[in-house]
Amino acid sequence: MRVANPRPGCGRVGNIRRGRACPVPLSSKPARAAPLLLLFLLAAGCAVNPVTGQRELSLLSTADEISIGQSQYRPHQQMAGGEYHVDPGVAEYVDSVGRRVAAFSDRDLPYEFVVVNDGTPNAWALPGGKIGIHRGLLVELENEAELAAVLGHEVVHAAAKHGANRMQRQMLFGLAGLGVALAADDSKHARKIVGATSIGFHLAGQKFGRDQERISDYHGMKYMHGAGYDTSAAVTLQEKFVALSEGRNSNWLQGLFASHPPSPERVANNRVALAEFPPGGELGEARYRAHMAALFEDQEAYDLADEARRDIDRNSARALRLIDQAIGQQPRESLFYGIRADILASQGRHGDAVRSYDDAIERNPDYFGHYLGRGLSRDSLGDRRMARADLAASNSLLPTPFASYKLGGYALADGQRVEAKRLFEAASQASGDVGTAARTAFVSLDVEDAPWNYVKTKPVFQDGQVMVEVSNTSGYDLVDIVVRVHVEINGESVYRRVDLSDLASGYYDVLESGIHYGAEDDVNVGTRVLEAAPGW
Repeated sequence: MRVANPRPGCGRVGNIRRGRACPVPLSSKPARAAPLLLLFLLAAGCAVNPVTGQRELSLLSTADEISIGQSQYRPHQQMAGGEYHVDPGVAEYVDSVGRRVAAFSDRDLPYEFVVVNDGTPNAWALPGGKIGIHRGLLVELENEAELAAVLGHEVVHAAAKHGANRMQRQMLFGLAGLGVALAADDSKHARKIVGATSIGFHLAGQKFGRDQERISDYHGMKYMHGAGYDTSAAVTLQEKFVALSEGRNSNWLQGLFASHPPSPERVANNRVALAEFPPGGELGEARYRAHMAALFEDQEAYDLADEARRDIDRNSARALRLIDQAIGQQPRESLFYGIRADILASQGRHGDAVRSYDDAIERNPDYFGHYLGRGLSRDSLGDRRMARADLAASNSLLPTPFASYKLGGYALADGQRVEAKRLFEAASQASGDVGTAARTAFVSLDVEDAPWNYVKTKPVFQDGQVMVEVSNTSGYDLVDIVVRVHVEINGESVYRRVDLSDLASGYYDVLESGIHYGAEDDVNVGTRVLEAAPGW
């Protein structure tokens, strides 16, 4: 007779019919992850860093880096405020300076430079040469050479693979995630790595180490010197950053200094580098002021907008007055209309909010936040069709857990069960209330579609009867569980359906099938979970 024994330590069938389920044994596959990783590393080998000339581990190809940077470039801009649009000439000028410096890079990459519409002084680089500088940093610079120093520094981060190397270290600390990524052998390798290691949206905010900053300062000066800029600007810029960091200005600490911490050591290193890259090139002060004139002129309006945003919750009436002043000073800035709409929505004036979001989208149709806000106001007004269109437009620019959760609800209401599950699953990756609600919504659907993923069964043989141990491994209480038992006794099939009204998460129950066998019978048993439902 062929039988299946109960799991050791989980109790035998007898008087005990229900108990706590044993932890599922760890798979043997993760234990083999390290040898697999070592084999991969041996295959990958080392590569020479194009900036430092040193040999280093290389898991990502240049194509991987470019793919990662390209896929994350727009989301990072969206998260920070979108592109700056009021004066297109600002972006064109920054791009021209960036390309002038990047022409002297040690590595040929498809460099791009974008001005982000955010008042936080910051600049960042993604793998593959995708670089952003915030509006808030541009108004703090004094000349074109300082801009070249900032952009040259970021070019080095990309050229020297600093972002990519940080990703590699994180992958090495997450062998399971890396194993998933390395299982892919198609052109989407880089995208799988980003997803597997859960770092796709943390690339621009990562803090660079002391050596990486030193390398970027040195080679950034080399690049700006090659481009004909006065390298003394790299020294005075770092001196300014050190002074600002000592003042503990929160705007700087949350921006540039969070990822690029300044220090007297960096100033001293730059002074030493002047001997190799002597000053005397262009400062470009007048040219810089001319190209940045719109930003400097509008700074008061942006300050009013920032103050209005801070006042939304504590004094919405004052916030509305402030943002109207900002709009009066710069009526072309879409961000101001979006803030105005946010204030109106906070007051429950959703019809007026929709009209203000309309104004924002008219001036900049490429920013997710305006669509998200308008969609929520339309939802509050009961306009479900238009709300759904807005939230879908928002998600197309930057997928967010909240929009995905709301869209999942719309899809479910329209009978689009597969789409609802996809959206709920995407939103379930978030933390907090939205993630919890999305996970619950997904499980509610998925338990019914694939109950075998949540309920595990195994045959148990007791006193001549086939019994079934049913375990709830889902993390949720379940009800209305139905299991089909297929027993072959000496080649003849017998089927039974066994039911369990409820089973708490982490517990098991042993059910009688009513199928009996003899001591000399040849018995084969198969079980399958047919139905289950969430217990809420």
